[in-house]
Amino acid sequence: MASKETKIAFIKSLPVMAGYMTLGIGFGLVYTSAGFSGLWAILFSALVYAGSMQYVSVNLLTSGASPIAMVLMTLTVNLRHIFYSISMLGKYKGSGKYKPYMVFALTDETFSIACNGAPEGVEDAPKYYFLLSLFDQSYWVLGTILGVVLQELVNIPFTGVDFSMTALFIVTFTDQILNRKSLSASALGIVVPFVCLLIFGSANFLIPSLIAIGVILCIAVLVELKKGEDHEN
Repeated sequence: MASKETKIAFIKSLPVMAGYMTLGIGFGLVYTSAGFSGLWAILFSALVYAGSMQYVSVNLLTSGASPIAMVLMTLTVNLRHIFYSISMLGKYKGSGKYKPYMVFALTDETFSIACNGAPEGVEDAPKYYFLLSLFDQSYWVLGTILGVVLQELVNIPFTGVDFSMTALFIVTFTDQILNRKSLSASALGIVVPFVCLLIFGSANFLIPSLIAIGVILCIAVLVELKKGEDHEN
């Protein structure tokens, strides 16, 4: 029989399943429609699992972008994962054998669930976080497989499919706003980019926003760790 952690992680992952299946199908369609192998699309989702960057990579590959350009673009698009990792240091502490995969599979949607902590009834928190990450990626990979199969069987127009990732970001962010525990982080994600937009303009505000948010989160984590040490003493 499935453990408590398996059941709870599966239930918590169901909202992500709806989005990731759709996004995975979209990626499978977009990638194979660009002339690339369906097998590589599936391996991409299994071994890279980079969400929006997978969509961006299609344009980079078809345009013949240099390896340096690809690296810089990947760092820019996925820089936010560093900030996620900082805020998850406490929750992932002591995860042992689960930690390498959990770090690899920490996406926006997985973070939006995991950042709230282990739900009531979970006895093994590291196992819960691991299974949550595993379920979420399995939806993405399964969606990619379906997208590849659909493209092989039916000539489906994919115009606008790549916007599905943006739509999912909006849904995830809305959920964070509605969650009172994440209200301060949500406000930070609105205020800092807006200020940077006014200062640097629409073409250059992204990197300063990420750096500013990262610095603020680092300070917040250090403060929390200091409070923990003082409390223990």
